Amino acid sequence: MKVPGLLILAVGNLSRGDDALGPLLLERLATVREQYDDWQDVDLLTDFQLQIEHAVDLENRALALFVDASVSCPPPFQFSRIQPVRDTSYTSHALSPAAVLYVYQQINHAAPPPAFQLALRGERFDLGESLSVAAEANLALALDFVTQLLTRQETEAWERLAVLGKSRLDETVL
Repeated sequence: MKVPGLLILAVGNLSRGDDALGPLLLERLATVREQYDDWQDVDLLTDFQLQIEHAVDLENRALALFVDASVSCPPPFQFSRIQPVRDTSYTSHALSPAAVLYVYQQINHAAPPPAFQLALRGERFDLGESLSVAAEANLALALDFVTQLLTRQETEAWERLAVLGKSRLDETVL
């Protein structure tokens, strides 16, 4: 069985307000994906938090995108390249994307696939909260952004976008 080349891995909890941004983005992407034949090489995976087992999900991938809600990124979202790092989250539970890449590197004795992070700005994360109005707007913009990313599934284009801090693909990035 062929493993899809691009993995989009979203984390978050649907019961914790804006923490649901990652899983909700994947839900909406799954609906949009049905309209595109060239997105069949995209694998969508969601979980409550990143764990060491997610390093295995990166095997044989050409590209990876981690998606999560954030209170510290600028609105509406922040797109960046990530590298393997053994950070303070390096435990058996709740790893950062950089720590998952580090685990991949350790178990495979090879570099992980090129990886990027999309942090979506959230405001409210309490149990039982609904998605905030601001988070809903950020989610809509992020869906548009990821849809554009998926039209150009190339590491170099994504890297230029991350370096330039752009929120849209355009002729200056491509």
